[in-house]
Amino acid sequence: MARYGMLINTKKCIGCYACRVACQRQNDLLPTQDFIRYEEREFGTYPNVSIETVPLQCMHCEDAPCVSVCPTGAAYKGADGIVGVDHGRCIGCKYCMAACPYQVRVFSEATGTVDKCRFCTVAAETTGTDMCSCVEACLTDARMFGDLDDPDSDISKAIVAEHAQPIAGDLTKVKVFYVR
Repeated sequence: MARYGMLINTKKCIGCYACRVACQRQNDLLPTQDFIRYEEREFGTYPNVSIETVPLQCMHCEDAPCVSVCPTGAAYKGADGIVGVDHGRCIGCKYCMAACPYQVRVFSEATGTVDKCRFCTVAAETTGTDMCSCVEACLTDARMFGDLDDPDSDISKAIVAEHAQPIAGDLTKVKVFYVR
């Protein structure tokens, strides 16, 4: 079975929000809800200043703190390594939100449950696509998705070639890597 992951190149990201809008549409989220949030970081000194746009989403951690604190088992890690939420078991206690070091979980007032990026597993199961909607929507090819365990996959080669790193070091053994 594949161990899926993502690469986000912040040098290519222009902060257009196309990935976020595609994700919202794919997951039937309200305009006020999102599984992708953005941080901007300013570098340099005046007049040579640049801004880096950093899209953040669930990192699908191997050592997922959200999974370990969930009292009902609603937060889980699947065989493919994707961290998911069983909405039927979620009681909305928000422990997973507090435990997430990346602050990328979203509480739905409508359902009373917590949700997050799923690497579009729902779409994959229903439509057979092997691509995340955020990757397909990216106008600058700043995103890449694939099998991290296949050394010949495009993503594995790009991680090595671009010296991509986890956003916070090896804090939780994430599956989302960044070029910065």
